[in-house]
Amino acid sequence: MFMPKRVKYRKVQRGRRKGLAVSGSTVAFGEFGIKSIECGWLKNNQLETCRIVLARRLRRSGKMWIRVFPDKPITKKPAETRMGKGKGDVDKWVSVIKRGRVIFEIAGVPEDYARASLRQVAYKLPFKTTFVIRKK
Repeated sequence: MFMPKRVKYRKVQRGRRKGLAVSGSTVAFGEFGIKSIECGWLKNNQLETCRIVLARRLRRSGKMWIRVFPDKPITKKPAETRMGKGKGDVDKWVSVIKRGRVIFEIAGVPEDYARASLRQVAYKLPFKTTFVIRKK
């Protein structure tokens, strides 16, 4: 699972999910990519699932880049706990995805195969995405 080795603060506030991605909005490393067209949180287990799907599709024929990392801790209190007594323990790690953020990039495969592979990844993501090609 993806999670940071260490963080400056153990628990953080929820923050805002809306807005446009300032950085990471263009295909920088590979030839093809998958870009979000909605905002949301990408959990570390969802990211791992997408990585496995893409690794199995590529089978060493291409190269893959993961452009996001879950560095935001999300807390949760246990079930049937009374109010108060502080904030809950860290439950999961998420990556804040803004509109226009490139999540995965691949290279070394034909366009139709890349499109089919990234469509399989898109099924696993919790927000709408689109296929993008690197500008020449």
